[in-house]
Amino acid sequence: MKKYHKDLVVTAGDLDALQHVNNVRYLEWVQEVSGEHWEQLALPGWDEKYLWVVKSHSIAYHRPALEGMVLRLSTFVPEARGALCRRVVEVAEKATGVCLADCSTEWVLLDRAGNRPVRMPEEIRLAFT
Repeated sequence: MKKYHKDLVVTAGDLDALQHVNNVRYLEWVQEVSGEHWEQLALPGWDEKYLWVVKSHSIAYHRPALEGMVLRLSTFVPEARGALCRRVVEVAEKATGVCLADCSTEWVLLDRAGNRPVRMPEEIRLAFT
């Protein structure tokens, strides 16, 4: 599995009324880090031919992320078959490595021309491993 990492600092704009990171912000981070990982792996022409869409997200929150914390987001794809892949994003406090949240997302590969699910070519499946 090829992992991708991104570090970020929690800002006041990331917080909710309880002064910890808003649940919606976690989803935005999941989408961002997933897209960046795909951009790193994708070969020329893939983005013109294919598009990923989310089928489902499942997030488990373990500890709050607070303003000023430096976080490490890590993502990888443990499973890819047919038109589906499952991507995991882990959010940890960088200094301690303590996991604050983790998300499992199911993505569907679409053919851009028809916006229909398409079986993942072997070269894309192998790019994740």
